[in-house]
Amino acid sequence: MANQAGLDTSMLEGVKDKIRRGLLPQWAFTDSEIFKAEVKNIFAKTWNFLGHESEIENPGDYVTRWIVHDPVLLLRDQNGQIQAYLNSCAHRGTKLCTADFGNKKTFTCPYHGWTFNLSGDLIGIIAGNKVYGEEMDRSQWSLRKIPKVESYQGMIFGSLDEHAEPLETFLGDMKWYFDIMLGRSDAGMEVRGVPQKWIINTNWKISADNFGGDPYHTAMSHRSTVELGISPKDPMYASYGHQIVLDNGHGINMVTALGGAKVPPYQGLPEDMWPMFARNLSAEQLKVFENTMIIVGNCFPNLSFVSPMHGTGGPDEPLTSFVNFRVWRPVSPTKIEVTSWFMVDKEAPEAFKEASYLSYIGSFGPSGTLEQDDAEIWTRVAEASQGEMAQDKDIHYNNVLNYLMGLDRVEPDESWPGPGVAYPTCYLDAISRAFYEHWVDQLLATTDIPANVL
Repeated sequence: MANQAGLDTSMLEGVKDKIRRGLLPQWAFTDSEIFKAEVKNIFAKTWNFLGHESEIENPGDYVTRWIVHDPVLLLRDQNGQIQAYLNSCAHRGTKLCTADFGNKKTFTCPYHGWTFNLSGDLIGIIAGNKVYGEEMDRSQWSLRKIPKVESYQGMIFGSLDEHAEPLETFLGDMKWYFDIMLGRSDAGMEVRGVPQKWIINTNWKISADNFGGDPYHTAMSHRSTVELGISPKDPMYASYGHQIVLDNGHGINMVTALGGAKVPPYQGLPEDMWPMFARNLSAEQLKVFENTMIIVGNCFPNLSFVSPMHGTGGPDEPLTSFVNFRVWRPVSPTKIEVTSWFMVDKEAPEAFKEASYLSYIGSFGPSGTLEQDDAEIWTRVAEASQGEMAQDKDIHYNNVLNYLMGLDRVEPDESWPGPGVAYPTCYLDAISRAFYEHWVDQLLATTDIPANVL
């Protein structure tokens, strides 16, 4: 039954037309050719989040990360500069460092013992002059640098494309909202604890779409939290506020309380921190932040974030908040590795940091209530997207999914003080449509598509 035709530009143009009309072919989630094209034309071209500067504060501090299938060694060198290398020995290609994090002055390959310093220089070869002679130029065999590495508000990104646009250009108007989450206090944020990792059998777009543009799922997917009294009973509670479509496929939801309802300002952060917010944010950013309960969104392609207000479990415990960034690393069309960073203001009181961490663990940690809800649903979507009917690539066949919410019905709110196209509700598919339109544009943008096959 399935259409066996390969992918070509005309088919992708057809997909783009459907996305604009609020429709997405279900095969786009789990198709193996699409996955190969994404790895080559999106993840190898764009900026990918690698880590936070607070994870490698001292010379010799390092962490190991991935850009899809490329292992990355991220470290701070002896001069205090951030470096990122392909985590692969220049001799035979062995994965050089297998630890998740640590502090070292040198890295020695376990295969033949080639040793590299923090600058990536090859400084040691077992029996070097005897087997290679003095004529071998060691400077030609340094660790290979990730072509571009830049930071914004302590967030370190890398790109495999030496011609990638500057990071701040790529982030665009997302910077205005990152400043609220990451740049509001004098010393910025810190990663507390080691980032947690786990595997989910789903596609990376399903989770990115969920965080980026789907507050609508909360009333049903997280119904158990309503029954436990953790979340409000009002099924519309996650709709209040604004959904903001940003350039480059980014999007963010600023969820507020229903008009007139009283909630702790600045997401319940301690009052003695408020003067810092006034110093570091514009008047417009400060007003938006003061009234926001939940911040959730996605930085294209696969860096999602959530900053909600939650309790720590006890009935009399006050609400607290946290900042959680996470990367959905594509492992296969139906498998992702989640890396999740818990962040908190460096200058927050220790008691707040502890309460904030407990709030994260109980909600969006790997065993958190909300995380478990989401992972179960995302797995079901992937399971149901691999069959013959769902994989039919005849775009005239009605195997499309519904992304119609708000299309031609909800108009932008011109009074919104921040950048982007803001809509006066978060129950909307505007971000999802923009995300997928940018996604298919990236697939179409490549200059080396063969005649009929990507």
